[in-house]
Amino acid sequence: MLTQEQIQFYQDNGYLLVKGMFTKEEAAEFRRAGHELIDRIYQNETVDATWGGAREITEVKTKLMHCHDVQFYDATFSRLIVDERLTGAAADIMGTPNVQLHHTKMFIKPPEKGSPFPMHQDHPFFPHDNDSMIAAIVHFDNAPIEKGCVRVIPGSHKLGPLPTSSTGNHLDIHEYPVEEATPCPAEPGDVLFFSYLTIHGSGLNLSNEPRTTMLVQMRDPEDPPTIDTHRSKGQGMMLRGINPITSFIKEPAKNSAANAPKMEGGAMSVNGEPSMMGG
Repeated sequence: MLTQEQIQFYQDNGYLLVKGMFTKEEAAEFRRAGHELIDRIYQNETVDATWGGAREITEVKTKLMHCHDVQFYDATFSRLIVDERLTGAAADIMGTPNVQLHHTKMFIKPPEKGSPFPMHQDHPFFPHDNDSMIAAIVHFDNAPIEKGCVRVIPGSHKLGPLPTSSTGNHLDIHEYPVEEATPCPAEPGDVLFFSYLTIHGSGLNLSNEPRTTMLVQMRDPEDPPTIDTHRSKGQGMMLRGINPITSFIKEPAKNSAANAPKMEGGAMSVNGEPSMMGG
């Protein structure tokens, strides 16, 4: 699915942008379905998914619309998450034929005020014993720098888990400014893969168009969660291959009430920070 050069790039840098994984026509259909879904949800639900940490890096009043578990609302996304192009690339990156779903979510950064994400690792939200967890961000429309594309710090996955800010599960905004990270501008149909240890974030959408993406978080089914947290309705679904084991049994002592997720205004949160990873 991926070339050896692409796999090596990922291993060296902790991320890989795959151009044109989906066609422009497919991306347009994903975008249509996504915006129609948000329109349905936000008739009754008006949750702003902006991180508290995002308000530390901009004085602009911003907004972020989102939906968790999108495959439960539209079969378009059910087909997307099991597409062999996506799951085959994920298998190549993880080095396993078996790819298991952790969760999905979709983001729309509105024009001129789409919220940024401070630099962070996804690891604090759902640590796993073997760190197999990866994310794939599928781009439904153009994501240039001015629309707040995802930014990464190449090679940062080799640093391991890093201390988070006292104000949330992001990194210190002064030590890791978003604007100094490497931008990953993308076009419709492009997919950005990265390790949950890779430092990433995104800037403010300053353009006159929304930026629409879907994040698929995946893992090796033989990699047990370190703590029982960040549950999702679709968690454990096999996207590719088989699950060689039937369950993970963890000692109750490994569960921490302080780390357990809770719902705040319709958005999952961990330690007070909405769990909207991916940028």
